[in-house]
Amino acid sequence: MPEPIPTKKLPTGIPELDLILRGGLPCHRLHLLEGAPGAGKTTIALQFLLEGRKVGDRGLYITLSESTDELAASAASHGWSLDGIDVFDLIPIEAELDRQQTVLYPAEVELGETMRLITDRIAADQPDRVVIDSLSELRLIAQDQLRYRRQILALKQALQNRRCTTLVLDDLTSYPATKELHSLMHGVISLEMIERNYGASRRRLRVAKMRGADYQSGWHDFAITPGNVLVFPSLIAKEHGAEFDSSNMSSGLKELDDLLGGGLTRGTTTMLVGPSGVGKSSLALQYAMSAVRAGEHAAYFSFDETYGTLSDRSAALGIDIAGPLGSGRLGWYRASPSRLSPGEFVWQVRRQVEDLNARVVVIDSLNSYISTMPEETALILQLHELLNYLNNQGVVTILILAQQGIVGDVENPMDLSFISDTVVLLRFFEAGGEVRKAISVVKKRSGIHELAIREFQLFPNGMRVGPQLLNFRGILTGVPSYDGPLDPLLDGEETG
Repeated sequence: MPEPIPTKKLPTGIPELDLILRGGLPCHRLHLLEGAPGAGKTTIALQFLLEGRKVGDRGLYITLSESTDELAASAASHGWSLDGIDVFDLIPIEAELDRQQTVLYPAEVELGETMRLITDRIAADQPDRVVIDSLSELRLIAQDQLRYRRQILALKQALQNRRCTTLVLDDLTSYPATKELHSLMHGVISLEMIERNYGASRRRLRVAKMRGADYQSGWHDFAITPGNVLVFPSLIAKEHGAEFDSSNMSSGLKELDDLLGGGLTRGTTTMLVGPSGVGKSSLALQYAMSAVRAGEHAAYFSFDETYGTLSDRSAALGIDIAGPLGSGRLGWYRASPSRLSPGEFVWQVRRQVEDLNARVVVIDSLNSYISTMPEETALILQLHELLNYLNNQGVVTILILAQQGIVGDVENPMDLSFISDTVVLLRFFEAGGEVRKAISVVKKRSGIHELAIREFQLFPNGMRVGPQLLNFRGILTGVPSYDGPLDPLLDGEETG
């Protein structure tokens, strides 16, 4: 049996969409781009034609829903020019009081005549890429579903004979809006815009079908910015494996490394758990800066802290972050969940790993990431896939989880221990008339660790992990009882 001839594909002008389509749209086929008004159909269609213009393809935009001026204004809002792209305007222009028509009023003509005008224009222009906007207008003209289907089938055959690649748009507004036409299309891409209770709308797309071609299924977040359509392909962790040395990474503090059995293992996820103010972010920053000092790149994603707060805190610990930030060895990003989609966040993390070879990634904090996007139903699954991806890349991932309360019964707002390989617990406790901090490792899958509970202190010139607290009981409850001599704790010596 002869080998099948692979179908040539046309790039869409959106690189990440081409990744999802495994190269682009199959040539000389009829593709449907459907979505509610405002979902981004026109912008994606224009990108498709502009990409064609860049590689020398002839483009034709047939519009039944927007005038040429409106289309040009939409393009100009992105800084694009339609020069070199033919626009065939089939909507009414009522410039005079007697409603004299200068082009055409589709609602007053038969569907067959409209279709003839479309096919005649395509035959005259001989384009390589065609956009028809939109099917909803044609459906309104037809008024009969069977007749409408037959005309679309005839259009499909005529377009294939012309050897052009066509993108037809449908805003799903005309009644009845059905998926009956999916069977006539070679490919179907669906766009969706989700309104949140608060914050920016979330856009996403999926390839519903692509006959005879491979593609990545499922929903993918995307965003429209001036001049760009940014698509964020959903992550499949098993497709991104890498060879790496699964050695331990040092924090730069011997006592902390000893507590962790030699340090944090590359390709694992560590969760720092404790109440607010106990030092979780400072501990995470210590690891990030240790990687920077070793000549590696580290990325810190903050959902809670501003750069000013981070700068002040690091300065109080004697840590210089301005230099590494300026040189690009440390990446710091203020994430806003009300404006950010989960897919975009995952894509930002991937860019740090794949483009800048980040060896440490800090996410601060999980509480804000999850609680500020309550409409998202698959955040934990997306996070699990992201962490698997980071582990496959040999990254040391540090997650920060804030507990509710200060001392006494401290509640854990969520059970995410199943996504972590190592869990480090930090707690406040009362002793000697002071509020002090304790640190312990309660889980480490990748090796042996100390079972000791040690005191943890922050100083102007760094941090310190002290000796084991031998004479206390109930430290992890926050209200310990003391059975030893008067001063079993750290002597207060300020050493880094």
